Amino acid sequence: MSDYRRIADRIADDIATGRLRPGQRLPPQRAFARRRGLAPSTAGRVYGELVRRGLVVGEVGRGTFVRAAPAGPVGQALIEPGPGATPVNLELNYPAVPGQPELLAPVLAPLLRPDVLAEALLPAAATGTEAAREAAATLLTTPGWRPAPERLLFTGNARQAIAAVLASLVRPGGRVGVEQLTYPLVKEIAARLGITLVPLAGDAAGLLPEAVAAAHRTAPLSALYAQPTLHNPTSLTTSRPRLLQLARLVHDLNLPVVEDRTWSFLREPGDPLAVHAPALTHVVDGLSKRVAPGLTAGFLVVPPHRVAVVADAVRSGGWSAGRFALEAAVRWTAEGTVARLVEAKRADAVRRQRILAEELAGFAVRSDPGSCFAWWELPAPWRADTFTAAAAAHGIAVTPGPAFAVAPGHTPDAVRLGLGSASEADLRWALRRLAQIAARRAGDGTGP
Repeated sequence: MSDYRRIADRIADDIATGRLRPGQRLPPQRAFARRRGLAPSTAGRVYGELVRRGLVVGEVGRGTFVRAAPAGPVGQALIEPGPGATPVNLELNYPAVPGQPELLAPVLAPLLRPDVLAEALLPAAATGTEAAREAAATLLTTPGWRPAPERLLFTGNARQAIAAVLASLVRPGGRVGVEQLTYPLVKEIAARLGITLVPLAGDAAGLLPEAVAAAHRTAPLSALYAQPTLHNPTSLTTSRPRLLQLARLVHDLNLPVVEDRTWSFLREPGDPLAVHAPALTHVVDGLSKRVAPGLTAGFLVVPPHRVAVVADAVRSGGWSAGRFALEAAVRWTAEGTVARLVEAKRADAVRRQRILAEELAGFAVRSDPGSCFAWWELPAPWRADTFTAAAAAHGIAVTPGPAFAVAPGHTPDAVRLGLGSASEADLRWALRRLAQIAARRAGDGTGP
């Protein structure tokens, strides 16, 4: 929070001293983010903070400009901050339910005994402990699949699990196929590992096998990264026929797969791609969404012949899980705490989807009845960057669509809404306010 405000302070100083003159256009948020090494969402917050302070104004279709004088009633109403706006963060997406701390705390109490704590504070191997492997295998089990415990590895979180698998599969300069919209941190991981991401087309049933095959013919792919269940940000779940087609294709191409199932717990259990392509699929999952982000572990289920090499990648990358987190996970799983949380979070997601449907009725919103995020294709003339700034001016943080885009220059005029972290009352207020903002048109002076 303080980082983006410090950046805003420096720009405010440039405006105050005249280095940025009234009427001068600031760079587009994406260019600003690249230039300063920021995430696009952070750049959006910087611009939103400058709007909130009344130092700049965003105009749909034109950009963001330094103000010459206090705002007038026309032409600047698109991003005028509302009075008394309560900050609501719809960028964050860690679902929590009432009573969660009270449910988690009793299970942790035994770990605080000195003799137990001494054991829990020892380093953890990438293979975890026998109890952790059994607990994770139980947690990940679906009707047609129970991962063999000896194929399980552990990292600090699911992001580290993705990094470890990609590092073990792809050399610098290698190509990895991904959905056209993908998890933003995969883009960061790829950049750090020197990996090229290749955007692949999909449709309403999921990733298109012919797109994977065509990309592989152009230049061989080293791996495929996909989110077949509750894809982030669109909430799409790949159909079973399409999953079988993909399994046959990766088998024919001998193409390793990283299957991200981080959000799969919110749906009724469905079998992963790993059921149909077990020798090629590396399953990634974790505790941060199921439980809480502050004490988490990442899970990896890898093909039998790759356990040693992926474990080496976990160790060399410094991505090992903490022993305390693994001990907590074992107890939370064994005592049914995780199962109760999952059930509560599924019900919570359904309620939040109803709020979404009520407050954004009539807009082009893509989601799933059990998801805790949504993809909102904005009405013209809004762009993702100006809408993000407008939302920030009203105390609402959203994630701009370009943060998920893989293809250079692809800037979808959409935002992702995280529904799971704010209270239901704050979520309803924020969605209602966003609907009011989106309904405005440039220069008409309408809205609250």
